[in-house]
Amino acid sequence: AAAAAAPDAADRKYPEAIIIGVKKAGTRALLEFLRLNPHVKAPGPEVHFFDRHYEKGRDWYRSQMPESQDGDVTIEKSPAYFISKSAPARIKEFNPKMKLIVVLRDPVTRAISDYTQASSKKRRLGQMPSFERMAVGDCAPWSRVNCSVKTREGVNGGWGAVRIGVYHKYLKRWLDHFPMDQFHFVDGQKLIDEPAGEVRRVEEFLGLQPVVRPSDFEVDSVKKFPCIVNGDGTHHCLGKTKGRPHPKVDEPVLKRLKRFYKPENDKLFSMIHQKFEWN
Repeated sequence: AAAAAAPDAADRKYPEAIIIGVKKAGTRALLEFLRLNPHVKAPGPEVHFFDRHYEKGRDWYRSQMPESQDGDVTIEKSPAYFISKSAPARIKEFNPKMKLIVVLRDPVTRAISDYTQASSKKRRLGQMPSFERMAVGDCAPWSRVNCSVKTREGVNGGWGAVRIGVYHKYLKRWLDHFPMDQFHFVDGQKLIDEPAGEVRRVEEFLGLQPVVRPSDFEVDSVKKFPCIVNGDGTHHCLGKTKGRPHPKVDEPVLKRLKRFYKPENDKLFSMIHQKFEWN
């Protein structure tokens, strides 16, 4: 058995690129869409090597990767890396030439999506407070958030769902370790509206011949989320949690959040020399 294991290890490569974030911005969709390119190889589950499993060592990390061949690009996705304090330095030490992919989405929409996921998990424990109360109200006693941290516009900047959307603060940590040309930023909204174009740009960033086309996608009529059209005409739609309905948020709260994020988004756009047309 030991002899048979050796070539298997040789067929697994360390990632050349990592989708480092952002949570609830479309990282799973991006990875699924990228897999339309036969030269993209990626593990199914999130690996979390550089934040949770680092002590397991490099051989363990490699063992999590799928088998690949010459000409293939191995990538992994762990969106929690984006906000991790330790991941940037660890990844740089691991491979200073690592390509880093960041999926960004309108932070207001991202926060609502984050809340929707959290509240669906918390329903078993009793009703979670409304999004409005969490975002601009007094929060809840069970929350570990310091709810007295009110920032500009009366927004609860201490709540994680809001805090993660201040993208430039986390990105600055990464830019202390990697040059801008090793990053590729994906517009999470365009990934839904025009998936083929966004995926093509990532294929090019990875050094692959682009093969993903608009005809590879069809929009789910109910969720309005792209599904992959398989070669035999069947459809592969992402899990039931993708494109799930968000709660309707009070307009004054949305406006307050938009005002809160406006200067934060402007800092991000000037940092990455790219502007996204978020509402």
